[in-house]
Amino acid sequence: MIRDAYLVAATVLTDFLDHPAIEAAWGAPSRLPKMTVGGVAVHLGSAIGRVPPLLAASPPDEAPIPLLEHFVRASWRGGDIDNPRNTEIRTGSEAAAGGGGAALVKQCRGHLAELRERLPAEPSGRVVLFAPGPWALTLDDFLVTRLVEMAVHLDDLAVSVEQETPDLPQEALAAVFAVLTRLAVHEHGPIAVLRALTRAERAPASIAVL
Repeated sequence: MIRDAYLVAATVLTDFLDHPAIEAAWGAPSRLPKMTVGGVAVHLGSAIGRVPPLLAASPPDEAPIPLLEHFVRASWRGGDIDNPRNTEIRTGSEAAAGGGGAALVKQCRGHLAELRERLPAEPSGRVVLFAPGPWALTLDDFLVTRLVEMAVHLDDLAVSVEQETPDLPQEALAAVFAVLTRLAVHEHGPIAVLRALTRAERAPASIAVL
């Protein structure tokens, strides 16, 4: 179940955010352009921190869009790190990083305790509002988007502080790979993806989607 996988992944993330190497390098540049280690850590923490407010809000009246459509529409994709949405994400993360690593870990542990109680009780068809869209998603699809954030940025953060990237649960990675593969097929075509996975001599230079 995606909610169980999300909670396990969020626990892995929170434990890694408490690594001494992250606190030691908090204000140093990360491997992401224009972001500090602390900024990346805060952005990662939002994969947990953004969920409780969504559950506290009333479900929107509009119908949810498909998960693939969410990524197709996303304004932060496309490689322009200085577009308005990416600038907003980066600026907000760097500002919040002023609170330091210990405060972030405390917040994440608090949110996790709440989510362990609330997520199992939410109805299977629960819909939430993705405000930056703005559009609606099912809760489970929204959690998959957070798993993508965790998987991608955990690696960014680990590399930034010269640590091994933590292993996420297989159920979480399966959901991440499924949506990224669908997005790659949507953007590059099925033959390009097939060749990238099986025929390096005929593969395109990249099938990147994020």
